Amino acid sequence: MNESQTPSPVSAGLRGSCPRCGRGHMFDGFLTFRPSCEACGLDYSGFNSGDGPAFFVMSIVGVVVVGIALWLEITYEPPMWVHALVGGGLSVGLSLLLVRPLKGVLAALQFANKAEQGRFR
Repeated sequence: MNESQTPSPVSAGLRGSCPRCGRGHMFDGFLTFRPSCEACGLDYSGFNSGDGPAFFVMSIVGVVVVGIALWLEITYEPPMWVHALVGGGLSVGLSLLLVRPLKGVLAALQFANKAEQGRFR
């Protein structure tokens, strides 16, 4: 990637890479932003995705789990403990799988659109 090209916000966010250079890492740990990019020095302290990732995770996981629960009930009529096991496992697993990439995408979109916290107050 050229120095003048910035990566797509969606691809940078999904990979958890720097939204400006695409080389550095955005996260330090599972969900904590690093202080800055180790490659280009972009300051991550202004990034704040708020409750956005949680909303999208709940919406996506809810639709998937309810759809699978309905299909499971109509097709196999399993006992309630099977629903609890499948629904609980899917809810936790999908939530953990989706929250970091969605937080990265929202932060990268915030950078790409030059959104500033408190800008509209």
